[in-house]
Amino acid sequence: MRRAGRPKGESPAEAGQEAGTRALLDAFASGNPDEVLKLGELFGGLGKRSFGMLLFVAILPAFLPVPGIGGMVSGPLVMLIGAQLVAGLSTPWLPGFAARRGPRRQTMGRFRDRISPWLSRLERLVRPRSPALLDRRLANLVSGLLLIALGVLLSLPIPFTNYLFGALLLLFALALLERDGRLMVVAWISGMAAITVFGLLSGRLATLLALWMERLPGGQLS
Repeated sequence: MRRAGRPKGESPAEAGQEAGTRALLDAFASGNPDEVLKLGELFGGLGKRSFGMLLFVAILPAFLPVPGIGGMVSGPLVMLIGAQLVAGLSTPWLPGFAARRGPRRQTMGRFRDRISPWLSRLERLVRPRSPALLDRRLANLVSGLLLIALGVLLSLPIPFTNYLFGALLLLFALALLERDGRLMVVAWISGMAAITVFGLLSGRLATLLALWMERLPGGQLS
């Protein structure tokens, strides 16, 4: 993983083309802890890596220790990113009201500390390679569709899955940020497996719930 420093006075976004993921997170976390990092500025200057940075921020709520709420916030944001990849956008688009908002530096610091053990292991393996698996139209289509499906699952109230889906989406974010096509393939395979397993599980839960409601008094129409 690249760890380029940034010249004095240069913003994290301006250094984004060279800095690795850890360096970016360190830069975003340093400073006034109450300062809000506007989303519109957060991924500016990152070029093709901007989808990865936005995905990182989008999954922050999934790691909140509050059941249900994190997925309801992160899920739609992940779906929005996936839809833009499917549409073939070269950089993310956000409506004005969303671009003017964002996480506090303190939140970014907590997120960095929380994922640090995983990041330490992955940074030994991740590096720029196989760009065709990131830049080709078909590759973006696959990534986008998987992100949409995972965003839907993240939004559902499936118990004890927020951290699981959050960790899985981190693979997509890292692959996009570090320009690692091989890691993206790992993310695709893991995403397809999760969608298959939890898609079937959520479907069965919905069927069981419908059957249970039919058995309740007044659950069936006469």
